[in-house]
Amino acid sequence: MSDETVKLARDRVEDVYRSESRHVLATLIRLLGDFDTAEEALHEAFAAAMEQWPRDGVPANPRAWLVSTGRFKAIDGLRRRARYNATLDELAKHIETSTSDSFEQDDAHIADDRLRLIFTCCHPALKPEAQIALTLREVCGLTTEEIAHAFLSTPSTLAQRIVRAKAKIRDARIPYEVPSPSDLPGRLDTVLHVIYLVFNEGYSASFGASLTRADLSGEAIRLGRLLLQLLPEPEVMGLLALMLLHESRRAARTSDTGDLVLLEQQDRSLWNRDYIREGVALIERALALRRFGPYTLQAAIAAVHAEAPSAVETDWAQIVALYDLLLRADPSPIIQLNRAVAVAMRDGPAKGLVLLDGLLASGKLENYHLAHAARADLCRRLGKKTEARVSYERALALVAQEPERRFLEKRLAEL
Repeated sequence: MSDETVKLARDRVEDVYRSESRHVLATLIRLLGDFDTAEEALHEAFAAAMEQWPRDGVPANPRAWLVSTGRFKAIDGLRRRARYNATLDELAKHIETSTSDSFEQDDAHIADDRLRLIFTCCHPALKPEAQIALTLREVCGLTTEEIAHAFLSTPSTLAQRIVRAKAKIRDARIPYEVPSPSDLPGRLDTVLHVIYLVFNEGYSASFGASLTRADLSGEAIRLGRLLLQLLPEPEVMGLLALMLLHESRRAARTSDTGDLVLLEQQDRSLWNRDYIREGVALIERALALRRFGPYTLQAAIAAVHAEAPSAVETDWAQIVALYDLLLRADPSPIIQLNRAVAVAMRDGPAKGLVLLDGLLASGKLENYHLAHAARADLCRRLGKKTEARVSYERALALVAQEPERRFLEKRLAEL
């Protein structure tokens, strides 16, 4: 066996880990009934792959091989420990008899273990912040550091939150299943929120060297499609439409060197027209049902941008009107900020600056770098260079993502 063969096999293991590990974990959790046991089995399965695949070759179905190996490793581990705890032997027998080497997904409602896992992580017995943290960690594989940044918390605090959530699921015997139709609507809001958080981390990474993470936004869209198959509600359509419309601009959002390109400067010929058509069709379906909410309204705003030939020709009056509706459904400071920027585009930067200054004076967005960046831009457009410089410097002190940092530094230097 040549060194090159070994290297190719190990590279394949690493590729499969990146693309399949969360799928394998979700199935192992279903089969083994425990997060920690499944995670240990996952790592043992990949360790076995690293040892065996270079020698025996890569299996035809790597995911099934890993699930089968992980299941066997878990059963074997339980039996080894059974001499200290007799109940573990019973558990091993139960897992062995109640599962098999056939891992075809045959759920009548939805054929995806990861969606089952999302609903388990979003169970109402868990606190909302625990639901979101656990889903981001277990379903999507974000590190505790990434989640902590999104929560403005510390990694140790997030790690404890995730450990407590797993213990709650285990001790309360929360089932690993998709809820019944009668329970689904009440559980939907949290699931939608989690999927959108995953998308946002992929569409505009919270920190790091890259502006985006296509793997995360792609995964969120995949989960959104699956959820729509399960529950064709207007807000599911709205969220999927919103993600598709934002994702349609991915290729135009960064330059060849990885620098940020603002919406008004993007090459719209690079936008994905298939995503735009699909997103607009979903919005029309959602609006026709007349039970839409914040996600559908946000998607409608994104559609106005997507269908405009240029930034100058954008219907800013319609966008402001949609933000007015959105504020009734979701009166958040972020929506107020976005509306202020839209007013500035419709009525001029001075009008937008009045609204933005009032919002910042309330203290609600004091630590949000995009609020200060928006204020800096409005001041720059009004010729208020000193105020613009102060706001750019404040934004720079808060930003954690490298492309945004470079953009702000460039704007500051231009002053």
